[in-house]
Amino acid sequence: MNFWMLSILTLLIGTCKPPQESHTFLVPHIVKDSTEIIVGAERLGKYLPLLQGKKIGVVCNQTSLIGSQHLVDSLLKMDVNIVSIFSPEHGIRGNADAGESVQSSIDPVTKIPIISLYGDHKKPTKDDLADLDIIVFDIQDVGVRFYTYISTLHYVMESCAEQGKSIIVLDRPNPNGYFVDGPILDQAFTSFVGMHPVPVVYGMTIGEYARMINGENWLHQGMQADLTVIELKNYSLSTFYELPVRPSPNLPEMRAILLYPSTCFFEGTTLSLGRGTDKPFQYIGHPSIQSEFSFIPMPNFGSKHPPQEGKKCFGSDLSHVTLGSIMDKKGLDLSLLLKYYKEINAQGETFFLKNNFFDKLAGSDALRKQIVEGKNEAEIRASWQPDLARFQKIRAKYLLYN
Repeated sequence: MNFWMLSILTLLIGTCKPPQESHTFLVPHIVKDSTEIIVGAERLGKYLPLLQGKKIGVVCNQTSLIGSQHLVDSLLKMDVNIVSIFSPEHGIRGNADAGESVQSSIDPVTKIPIISLYGDHKKPTKDDLADLDIIVFDIQDVGVRFYTYISTLHYVMESCAEQGKSIIVLDRPNPNGYFVDGPILDQAFTSFVGMHPVPVVYGMTIGEYARMINGENWLHQGMQADLTVIELKNYSLSTFYELPVRPSPNLPEMRAILLYPSTCFFEGTTLSLGRGTDKPFQYIGHPSIQSEFSFIPMPNFGSKHPPQEGKKCFGSDLSHVTLGSIMDKKGLDLSLLLKYYKEINAQGETFFLKNNFFDKLAGSDALRKQIVEGKNEAEIRASWQPDLARFQKIRAKYLLYN
């Protein structure tokens, strides 16, 4: 690295303010001493030499930060030749609804083309990669199978393998990396919310996950991507990491992120999961539930047409549950799912959506059938254990952190 680049790196890191205690993503999480977690993007000395003289594509969104500055802006200041920007679900600024089509465009600041990797164009084409040498992938994941950034990672790796391009993954912590749990996906139920035979919570960073995609031959025809992972420093999967920026519109704070693996199953039901309120993934309700707590979903940022829009829903408020109590369980919590199925079903109303989205989230139809059959949580969890034991052996081959 030349002196000019080193000076910019020093400026980027040295002028950052230390993080404050907050669960609202107001303050960037910056390196303040040698023992604090250093994310892959901040380890410029590890990957800048690989980018020099190359034509670069960057897969990124609002979480792709070096300190308080976006990765793209930082790299451009270091004369990295960024030819294309690729944006995943929710767009490059992270403000599109879940499932909302995101159009390709031109970035108004840098004038670099932005290619959407969502909707009908989830996988980069041969033309998308034609003028590129290397793809840099830097997106904050939350460590849950149905969170679609790992599906985007798969398609980017596959395109790179097919077109002979290299991919560099700048690793970031997994806030749900401290446990492994849930049913393993049956590949007959493969979709964009579940592409690989892994449990709902897989306990790996996105860099480790990329290694597993390669190592388990999950790319088309067992192809291998030319993969480099820029590792985290001062990190283990049991380390608590508070995300500095919301990873998507409806995960606005750490409580929502930690509840997400368990509460997201309600997305496959007729219940509201708090979309259209200021506590998504923390409110659960339905107009026919008997409860003192209530809320009314209304259109808002990240949810233009929330389920049960405009209706008074009764149910559960999880917004006061402590982060410690969620993490202490080290597993999925099915209690409310089983409780509200019984209550809704007893009233003769529909619980599961008819589009079978619940099965896509669960990774098979087994969990839905177990709920309908009246299995209790212990029985359901016991059915996962043989597959989880097999997965743990596979997972162990690709871990980078103690």
